[in-house]
Amino acid sequence: MTKMTLGSHPHMLGFEQLERLLERTAKSGNEGYPPFNIEQTSDFSYRITLAVAGFAEEDLQITVEDRTLVIRGRQSDDGDGRVFLHRGIAARQFQRTFVLADSVEVGEAIIENGLLHVDLTRAKPETVVQTISIRRG
Repeated sequence: MTKMTLGSHPHMLGFEQLERLLERTAKSGNEGYPPFNIEQTSDFSYRITLAVAGFAEEDLQITVEDRTLVIRGRQSDDGDGRVFLHRGIAARQFQRTFVLADSVEVGEAIIENGLLHVDLTRAKPETVVQTISIRRG
């Protein structure tokens, strides 16, 4: 039996990029840290919230690379000579990626109470009707 892909389905023309996008998302390697929420805040807006307790604003970097929202965190080791008897709060780096549709734009990012909020908006789709003329061959 042959595997049917989006790009090879006879009624799905031009969806090869979507198929590659799905494969890239599956391979993104996002692990469980840091935990996050995605909420729909209106019909055309979303908010991603990451739990980044212990990270300062300068420890975080947010970029959009090839329609992928990338959030990175790296805490600097202050090395102030502290001696830990137990270290249960990990100071590890992370990278979270979220693939964005072409119509989604990243808005502002806010950090408060150990939570990083990233607001996204999706453009309202325009209804496009195109009439194709038929000519004789």
